[in-house]
Amino acid sequence: MKTSQFIRFSLVFLTFFSFAFSEKCHPSDKKPLLKIKKDLNNADDFGSWDPKTDCCEWNNVRCDPKTNRIYQLNIANSDLKLPLPSAIGDLPYLEGLSFINTNLTGQIPQSITKLTKLTNLDLKTNSLSGAIPSFLGELKNLDYLRLSHNNFTGSIPSSLSKLSKLTGLLLDRNKLTGQIPESFSQFQADEIYMYLSHNQLSGQVPKTLGKSNFTWMDISWNKLEGDISFLFGKDKSTSGYDFSRNMLHFDMSNMVFPDSITRLDLNHNMITGSLPKSLAKFDSLYLDVSYNRLCGKIPVSKRLQELGSANFVHNKCLCGAPLPACK
Repeated sequence: MKTSQFIRFSLVFLTFFSFAFSEKCHPSDKKPLLKIKKDLNNADDFGSWDPKTDCCEWNNVRCDPKTNRIYQLNIANSDLKLPLPSAIGDLPYLEGLSFINTNLTGQIPQSITKLTKLTNLDLKTNSLSGAIPSFLGELKNLDYLRLSHNNFTGSIPSSLSKLSKLTGLLLDRNKLTGQIPESFSQFQADEIYMYLSHNQLSGQVPKTLGKSNFTWMDISWNKLEGDISFLFGKDKSTSGYDFSRNMLHFDMSNMVFPDSITRLDLNHNMITGSLPKSLAKFDSLYLDVSYNRLCGKIPVSKRLQELGSANFVHNKCLCGAPLPACK
Protein backbone atom coordinates (compact mmCIF):
# COMPACT_ATOMS: atom_id res chain seq x y z
CA MET A 1 0.00 0.00 0.00
CA LYS A 2 1.30 3.40 -0.97
CA THR A 3 2.00 5.93 1.74
CA SER A 4 -0.75 8.32 0.54
CA GLN A 5 -3.33 5.53 0.46
CA PHE A 6 -2.32 4.42 3.93
CA ILE A 7 -2.71 7.94 5.25
CA ARG A 8 -6.17 8.29 3.70
CA PHE A 9 -7.23 4.93 5.09
CA SER A 10 -5.89 5.83 8.50
CA LEU A 11 -7.78 9.13 8.53
CA VAL A 12 -11.06 7.45 7.59
CA PHE A 13 -10.55 4.77 10.22
CA LEU A 14 -9.63 7.26 12.91
CA THR A 15 -12.63 9.44 12.06
CA PHE A 16 -14.98 6.48 12.33
CA PHE A 17 -13.23 5.20 15.46
CA SER A 18 -13.38 8.66 17.05
CA PHE A 19 -17.11 9.09 16.32
CA ALA A 20 -17.98 5.60 17.50
CA PHE A 21 -16.39 6.21 20.85
CA SER A 22 -17.39 9.86 21.29
CA GLU A 23 -21.10 9.46 20.53
CA LYS A 24 -23.06 9.69 23.77
CA CYS A 25 -26.40 8.56 22.38
CA HIS A 26 -27.51 5.12 23.51
CA PRO A 27 -28.33 2.89 20.51
CA SER A 28 -31.47 1.65 22.27
CA ASP A 29 -32.77 5.22 22.19
CA LYS A 30 -31.62 6.18 18.72
CA LYS A 31 -33.56 3.36 17.07
CA PRO A 32 -37.03 4.33 18.42
CA LEU A 33 -36.32 8.02 17.84
CA LEU A 34 -35.68 7.34 14.17
CA LYS A 35 -38.85 5.22 14.09
CA ILE A 36 -40.80 8.16 15.56
CA LYS A 37 -39.33 10.43 12.90
CA LYS A 38 -40.38 8.01 10.16
CA ASP A 39 -43.89 7.54 11.56
CA LEU A 40 -44.33 11.31 11.60
CA ASN A 41 -43.33 11.58 7.92
CA ASN A 42 -39.90 13.06 8.61
CA ALA A 43 -41.46 16.38 9.59
CA ASP A 44 -39.31 19.50 9.70
CA ASP A 45 -39.19 19.25 13.50
CA PHE A 46 -36.84 16.30 13.09
CA GLY A 47 -34.43 17.86 10.59
CA SER A 48 -31.48 17.43 12.93
CA TRP A 49 -32.29 13.75 13.56
CA ASP A 50 -29.60 12.37 11.29
CA PRO A 51 -28.75 8.70 11.96
CA LYS A 52 -25.09 9.53 11.32
CA THR A 53 -24.96 12.01 14.20
CA ASP A 54 -25.17 11.81 17.97
CA CYS A 55 -28.85 11.78 19.05
CA CYS A 56 -27.90 13.56 22.27
CA GLU A 57 -27.19 16.58 20.06
CA TRP A 58 -30.52 16.47 18.25
CA ASN A 59 -33.15 19.15 18.62
CA ASN A 60 -36.20 18.55 20.84
CA VAL A 61 -34.56 15.85 22.97
CA ARG A 62 -32.38 15.85 26.06
CA CYS A 63 -29.89 13.26 27.28
CA ASP A 64 -29.14 12.63 30.90
CA PRO A 65 -25.49 13.68 31.39
CA LYS A 66 -24.77 10.64 33.57
CA THR A 67 -26.60 7.83 31.80
CA ASN A 68 -26.71 9.33 28.27
CA ARG A 69 -30.31 8.12 28.00
CA ILE A 70 -33.03 10.27 26.46
CA TYR A 71 -35.18 11.67 29.29
CA GLN A 72 -37.01 14.52 27.52
CA LEU A 73 -38.87 14.69 24.20
CA ASN A 74 -40.59 18.00 23.51
CA ILE A 75 -42.24 19.04 20.23
CA ALA A 76 -44.24 22.26 19.82
CA ASN A 77 -45.99 24.36 17.20
CA SER A 78 -46.12 21.95 14.29
CA ASP A 79 -48.77 20.53 11.96
CA LEU A 80 -48.18 16.79 12.09
CA LYS A 81 -51.73 15.57 11.34
CA LEU A 82 -50.73 12.04 12.43
CA PRO A 83 -51.18 9.87 15.55
CA LEU A 84 -48.65 9.74 18.36
CA PRO A 85 -46.28 6.92 17.33
CA SER A 86 -46.35 3.78 19.45
CA ALA A 87 -42.53 3.79 19.36
CA ILE A 88 -42.77 6.44 22.11
CA GLY A 89 -43.05 3.51 24.50
CA ASP A 90 -39.58 2.31 23.54
CA LEU A 91 -37.88 5.24 25.29
CA PRO A 92 -37.91 3.77 28.81
CA TYR A 93 -35.99 6.62 30.45
CA LEU A 94 -38.41 9.35 29.39
CA GLU A 95 -39.43 11.60 32.27
CA GLY A 96 -41.02 14.36 30.21
CA LEU A 97 -43.06 14.01 27.02
CA SER A 98 -44.82 16.92 25.35
CA PHE A 99 -46.43 17.49 21.98
CA ILE A 100 -47.99 20.96 22.29
CA ASN A 101 -49.95 22.52 19.44
CA THR A 102 -48.78 19.91 16.95
CA ASN A 103 -52.13 18.72 15.53
CA LEU A 104 -51.69 15.13 16.63
CA THR A 105 -54.69 13.00 15.66
CA GLY A 106 -56.16 9.68 16.75
CA GLN A 107 -55.80 8.19 20.21
CA ILE A 108 -53.05 7.91 22.80
CA PRO A 109 -51.18 4.60 22.20
CA GLN A 110 -51.19 2.03 25.00
CA SER A 111 -47.44 1.64 24.58
CA ILE A 112 -47.11 4.82 26.62
CA THR A 113 -47.68 2.70 29.73
CA LYS A 114 -44.15 1.33 29.31
CA LEU A 115 -42.80 4.75 30.30
CA THR A 116 -42.57 3.93 34.00
CA LYS A 117 -40.34 6.94 34.75
CA LEU A 118 -42.67 9.50 33.13
CA THR A 119 -43.50 12.43 35.42
CA ASN A 120 -44.81 14.98 32.91
CA LEU A 121 -47.23 14.29 30.03
CA ASP A 122 -48.39 17.35 28.10
CA LEU A 123 -50.48 16.89 24.95
CA LYS A 124 -52.19 20.26 24.97
CA THR A 125 -53.81 21.74 21.84
CA ASN A 126 -54.00 18.86 19.41
CA SER A 127 -56.73 16.93 17.62
CA LEU A 128 -56.64 13.82 19.79
CA SER A 129 -59.98 12.06 20.02
CA GLY A 130 -61.81 9.13 21.53
CA ALA A 131 -61.99 8.43 25.25
CA ILE A 132 -59.26 9.45 27.64
CA PRO A 133 -57.66 6.01 28.12
CA SER A 134 -58.00 4.43 31.53
CA PHE A 135 -54.50 2.95 31.18
CA LEU A 136 -53.03 6.39 31.92
CA GLY A 137 -53.65 5.43 35.53
CA GLU A 138 -50.75 2.99 35.21
CA LEU A 139 -48.20 5.83 34.93
CA LYS A 140 -47.47 5.73 38.66
CA ASN A 141 -44.81 8.45 38.66
CA LEU A 142 -46.90 11.00 36.76
CA ASP A 143 -46.93 14.37 38.48
CA TYR A 144 -48.51 16.49 35.73
CA LEU A 145 -51.11 15.52 33.12
CA ARG A 146 -52.39 18.04 30.58
CA LEU A 147 -54.76 16.96 27.80
CA SER A 148 -56.43 20.37 27.34
CA HIS A 149 -57.76 21.65 24.01
CA ASN A 150 -58.42 18.33 22.27
CA ASN A 151 -61.48 16.38 21.12
CA PHE A 152 -61.68 13.76 23.85
CA THR A 153 -65.17 12.39 24.46
CA GLY A 154 -66.84 10.10 26.96
CA SER A 155 -66.44 10.14 30.72
CA ILE A 156 -63.35 10.92 32.76
CA PRO A 157 -61.73 7.60 33.78
CA SER A 158 -61.79 7.04 37.52
CA SER A 159 -58.45 5.26 37.19
CA LEU A 160 -56.69 8.64 37.08
CA SER A 161 -57.11 8.74 40.86
CA LYS A 162 -54.48 5.99 41.03
CA LEU A 163 -51.85 8.58 40.09
CA SER A 164 -50.68 9.02 43.65
CA LYS A 165 -48.06 11.66 42.82
CA LEU A 166 -50.29 13.83 40.63
CA THR A 167 -50.34 17.54 41.49
CA GLY A 168 -51.69 18.94 38.22
CA LEU A 169 -54.66 17.60 36.22
CA LEU A 170 -55.81 19.62 33.21
CA LEU A 171 -58.57 18.16 31.03
CA ASP A 172 -60.27 21.43 30.07
CA ARG A 173 -61.70 22.30 26.64
CA ASN A 174 -62.66 18.86 25.42
CA LYS A 175 -66.03 17.20 24.90
CA LEU A 176 -66.14 15.15 28.07
CA THR A 177 -69.47 14.02 29.49
CA GLY A 178 -70.76 12.29 32.60
CA GLN A 179 -69.90 13.06 36.20
CA ILE A 180 -66.70 14.02 37.94
CA PRO A 181 -65.39 10.70 39.31
CA GLU A 182 -65.98 10.22 43.02
CA SER A 183 -62.58 8.55 43.17
CA PHE A 184 -60.93 11.94 42.65
CA SER A 185 -61.12 12.36 46.41
CA GLN A 186 -58.38 9.71 46.58
CA PHE A 187 -55.60 11.84 45.12
CA GLN A 188 -52.78 11.52 47.62
CA ALA A 189 -50.79 14.69 46.95
CA ASP A 190 -51.08 17.29 49.70
CA GLU A 191 -52.10 19.87 47.12
CA ILE A 192 -53.44 19.48 43.59
CA TYR A 193 -54.85 21.85 40.98
CA MET A 194 -57.59 20.66 38.65
CA TYR A 195 -58.97 22.18 35.44
CA LEU A 196 -62.09 20.53 33.98
CA SER A 197 -63.70 23.59 32.40
CA HIS A 198 -65.37 23.90 28.99
CA ASN A 199 -66.69 20.35 28.78
CA GLN A 200 -70.18 18.87 29.08
CA LEU A 201 -69.89 17.36 32.55
CA SER A 202 -73.17 16.91 34.39
CA GLY A 203 -74.65 15.76 37.68
CA GLN A 204 -73.50 16.84 41.12
CA VAL A 205 -69.96 17.40 42.29
CA PRO A 206 -69.12 14.42 44.55
CA LYS A 207 -69.18 15.41 48.21
CA THR A 208 -66.12 13.26 48.79
CA LEU A 209 -64.07 15.95 47.02
CA GLY A 210 -64.54 18.07 50.12
CA LYS A 211 -61.85 15.93 51.73
CA SER A 212 -59.27 17.03 49.14
CA ASN A 213 -57.15 20.14 49.20
CA PHE A 214 -57.15 21.74 45.77
CA THR A 215 -54.85 24.73 45.27
CA TRP A 216 -56.91 25.76 42.24
CA MET A 217 -60.17 24.34 40.94
CA ASP A 218 -61.81 25.29 37.66
CA ILE A 219 -64.93 23.38 36.62
CA SER A 220 -66.60 26.28 34.82
CA TRP A 221 -68.63 26.03 31.61
CA ASN A 222 -70.21 22.64 32.27
CA LYS A 223 -73.69 21.41 33.25
CA LEU A 224 -73.05 20.68 36.90
CA GLU A 225 -75.87 20.90 39.45
CA GLY A 226 -76.44 21.06 43.18
CA ASP A 227 -74.20 22.16 46.03
CA ILE A 228 -70.45 22.88 46.10
CA SER A 229 -70.23 24.70 49.46
CA PHE A 230 -68.54 21.63 50.99
CA LEU A 231 -65.44 22.36 48.85
CA PHE A 232 -64.70 25.44 50.99
CA GLY A 233 -63.38 25.81 54.52
CA LYS A 234 -60.79 27.47 56.72
CA ASP A 235 -58.58 24.40 56.56
CA LYS A 236 -58.12 24.64 52.78
CA SER A 237 -55.20 26.29 50.96
CA THR A 238 -57.12 27.00 47.75
CA SER A 239 -56.24 30.16 45.84
CA GLY A 240 -58.88 30.08 43.15
CA TYR A 241 -62.30 28.62 42.46
CA ASP A 242 -64.13 28.99 39.16
CA PHE A 243 -67.60 27.41 39.06
CA SER A 244 -69.12 29.87 36.59
CA ARG A 245 -71.55 28.90 33.82
CA ASN A 246 -73.11 25.84 35.45
CA MET A 247 -76.47 25.09 37.07
CA LEU A 248 -75.34 25.07 40.69
CA HIS A 249 -78.07 25.68 43.27
CA PHE A 250 -77.26 26.20 46.96
CA ASP A 251 -77.42 28.80 49.73
CA MET A 252 -74.07 30.55 50.16
CA SER A 253 -75.03 32.61 53.23
CA ASN A 254 -72.95 30.61 55.70
CA MET A 255 -70.00 29.67 53.53
CA VAL A 256 -66.54 29.80 55.11
CA PHE A 257 -63.58 30.66 52.89
CA PRO A 258 -59.87 29.78 53.14
CA ASP A 259 -57.53 32.65 53.98
CA SER A 260 -55.58 31.91 50.79
CA ILE A 261 -58.48 32.66 48.41
CA THR A 262 -57.81 35.22 45.66
CA ARG A 263 -60.48 34.29 43.10
CA LEU A 264 -64.10 33.17 43.42
CA ASP A 265 -66.15 33.10 40.22
CA LEU A 266 -69.74 31.89 40.57
CA ASN A 267 -71.41 33.82 37.77
CA HIS A 268 -74.31 32.35 35.79
CA ASN A 269 -75.66 29.79 38.27
CA MET A 270 -78.74 29.59 40.52
CA ILE A 271 -77.13 30.40 43.86
CA THR A 272 -79.37 31.76 46.63
CA GLY A 273 -78.94 33.39 50.03
CA SER A 274 -76.74 36.38 50.80
CA LEU A 275 -73.05 37.20 50.50
CA PRO A 276 -71.17 36.26 53.70
CA LYS A 277 -69.81 39.31 55.55
CA SER A 278 -66.42 37.59 55.77
CA LEU A 279 -65.83 38.39 52.07
CA ALA A 280 -65.03 41.95 53.12
CA LYS A 281 -61.74 40.93 54.74
CA PHE A 282 -60.04 39.74 51.55
CA ASP A 283 -58.04 42.67 50.17
CA SER A 284 -57.11 41.09 46.82
CA LEU A 285 -60.14 38.91 46.07
CA TYR A 286 -61.63 38.76 42.59
CA LEU A 287 -65.33 37.99 43.09
CA ASP A 288 -68.03 37.52 40.44
CA VAL A 289 -71.51 36.46 41.56
CA SER A 290 -73.48 38.00 38.70
CA TYR A 291 -76.49 36.21 37.21
CA ASN A 292 -77.61 34.31 40.29
CA ARG A 293 -80.50 34.59 42.79
CA LEU A 294 -78.75 36.36 45.66
CA CYS A 295 -80.34 38.88 48.02
CA GLY A 296 -79.21 41.21 50.76
CA LYS A 297 -76.49 43.81 51.12
CA ILE A 298 -73.06 43.51 49.53
CA PRO A 299 -70.45 43.47 52.34
CA VAL A 300 -68.67 46.80 52.66
CA SER A 301 -65.00 46.80 51.69
CA LYS A 302 -62.79 48.85 49.42
CA ARG A 303 -61.93 45.79 47.34
CA LEU A 304 -65.53 44.70 46.67
CA GLN A 305 -66.55 48.20 45.68
CA GLU A 306 -63.56 48.41 43.30
CA LEU A 307 -64.82 45.40 41.37
CA GLY A 308 -67.71 47.31 39.84
CA SER A 309 -71.38 46.55 39.38
CA ALA A 310 -70.87 44.05 36.52
CA ASN A 311 -69.68 41.46 39.04
CA PHE A 312 -72.95 41.67 41.03
CA VAL A 313 -75.73 42.43 38.53
CA HIS A 314 -78.72 40.25 37.64
CA ASN A 315 -79.45 38.85 41.05
CA LYS A 316 -82.81 38.65 42.84
CA CYS A 317 -82.42 41.51 45.31
CA LEU A 318 -78.72 42.21 45.88
CA CYS A 319 -78.03 45.82 46.84
CA GLY A 320 -75.41 48.21 48.15
CA ALA A 321 -72.28 49.62 46.55
CA PRO A 322 -71.30 49.15 43.80
CA LEU A 323 -75.01 48.43 43.08
CA PRO A 324 -77.79 50.89 44.02
CA ALA A 325 -78.26 51.44 47.75
CA CYS A 326 -80.54 49.13 49.71
CA LYS A 327 -84.03 50.49 50.44
